[in-house]
Amino acid sequence: MTFTDSVKTCLSKYIDFSGRATRSEYWWFILAYVLVYIALLVLTVVTGFTLFGILAGVLSLAVLVPQIAAGVRRMHDVDKKGWWLLVPFVNLYFAVISGTPGDNRFGAPPSS
Repeated sequence: MTFTDSVKTCLSKYIDFSGRATRSEYWWFILAYVLVYIALLVLTVVTGFTLFGILAGVLSLAVLVPQIAAGVRRMHDVDKKGWWLLVPFVNLYFAVISGTPGDNRFGAPPSS
């Protein structure tokens, strides 16, 4: 899955906590958020214009639900419940490993 496809998929599934998300879909979405957030913070520091800082805060709030939804779908891909997102470090391990091949209790594997 490409960078833009991943971001579009995660934003279009804004509140969809069902199904599965591939590693690439999840991590490209997280990378896009981090890059935009850092760019806004750098612009805030360089220009001294607090509007960019406010926009960074708005961005964080705007993508909070899609990030959680993508994380839950990522946990589903490794055949774990979404509650694993609440367990530090274990959730990172689950987000990095390969998804279960074939169908699991959360559905068919996502198309890459």
